[in-house]
Amino acid sequence: MNIRQILTEDEIAEVTRKNNWLGFSKILFDWVVIISTFALVGVYTNPLTILLGIVVLGGRQQGLGVVVHETGHRTLFAIQSLNDFVGNWLAGYWIFSEKESYMKGHLEHHKLAGTEQDPDLKNYRSYPIDRRSLRRKITRDLTGQVGWRRLKSIGSAIRRLPTMKAQPRLSLLRSLGANAVMFATLTLFGVPWLYLLWVAAFVTSHMLVVRIRQISEHAAVPDTFDLDPRKNTRTLYISWLERFLIAPHQVNFHLEHHLLASVPIYRLERLHQILLHKGYYKDVEFQRGYFDLLRRVTYA
Repeated sequence: MNIRQILTEDEIAEVTRKNNWLGFSKILFDWVVIISTFALVGVYTNPLTILLGIVVLGGRQQGLGVVVHETGHRTLFAIQSLNDFVGNWLAGYWIFSEKESYMKGHLEHHKLAGTEQDPDLKNYRSYPIDRRSLRRKITRDLTGQVGWRRLKSIGSAIRRLPTMKAQPRLSLLRSLGANAVMFATLTLFGVPWLYLLWVAAFVTSHMLVVRIRQISEHAAVPDTFDLDPRKNTRTLYISWLERFLIAPHQVNFHLEHHLLASVPIYRLERLHQILLHKGYYKDVEFQRGYFDLLRRVTYA
């Protein structure tokens, strides 16, 4: 059933209303946490703070990725120029992600979710999987094996810079420039080595967070090949700590995003509550927490 047949015009207007201040609060929070983490590790340098820093920064890199996603949908801000600027200059370039390129594949995912043609199907179609297999995947993430492939891909792109097309070349140069600014700023404060913390998070904890998010959104759902998002997509109830470390900016409300992609991420929870109240989720089970989810999508 079309979601617009369930919601009133007033409800649609309410949940799709964009708010620039709420949009800024998301990206501001990410950067406050990133800067505070660098400061904490720089002042209190020890193995525990370094480990904590890598975990926290990986989650915030995911937060920047969520901002790229939202601005790509043109839902974070009411002003399109803000979506463009923030999505690239305050989010995407710092994690080597370019909004327009990302959205080409992502919009196909929205159109083709629930079908064999979904470009993201490779990320989740094999679930449920053996728990030993999941442990191996997690080990590869946390030891940097998966992230190293990403770094090699970036290195390969740098070597091909002279022969690249104009737009990809410009995006790569801007990403390199953004990371150079981060390194130069940390150098100015006398702690250039802290940039290694950013890289370490990118190739370890960030890779694990991305994997967990992919699993939580579409893996081992009631019916991967049903066109109804209630069957092929998942919303997960999570704690504040899980939101901070794994699913920033209410990205756990993924079912609602597939039901109505024009809803800003800061209004997805409200849409969830409206649909819950209307009985639209009568036969839908909402799981709680990532540990329970990972247990359910694996077998002994």
